Amino acid sequence: MKKNNKKGFTLAELLIVVAIIAVLTAIAIPVFTTQLEKSREATDMSNLRAAYAEVMATYLANGAKIGSTASTNCQATVTARQTQNGWQNTENGKLIVRVDGAEKSVTVPSKVASNTWTVKIVPSNSKLVVVE
Repeated sequence: MKKNNKKGFTLAELLIVVAIIAVLTAIAIPVFTTQLEKSREATDMSNLRAAYAEVMATYLANGAKIGSTASTNCQATVTARQTQNGWQNTENGKLIVRVDGAEKSVTVPSKVASNTWTVKIVPSNSKLVVVE
C-alpha cells in the first residue's frame, strides 16, 4: 500500500492567508499615516516650545527690559515638519506661554513642511512673545 506523503498548502489555504494579510494591511496603513501626522504635530509644537524657552532665556540672561534694543534681538527660527495644513486651528496648535507670571495662549499660524516660524520678543506688543 502506498502512503500519500504530499505536504504543502492547498490553493484555497494560500488565498485565505493572502486575503487576511490584505485586510490587515488595508486597516494598518491609514492608522499608521494618522499617527505619523500626529507625531509631526507634536514635534512642531515641541520645537516651538524649545524656541520659546531659548528666546526667553536669552531675553532674561541679557537683562533686557521691555522696549530696550537688546530685547529686539531675541528670536529663534523653527522649521515646520507637518505636511498637512490647518492643524494649528485645534487646541494642539496653541502655544501656552508664561509672561509676567500669567499663562497666555499664543496662536501658531498655519504653515506646512519647508516653511518656518519665527518666535520672537516684540517689546511694543502687549503679548510680548509672538510666533510668526
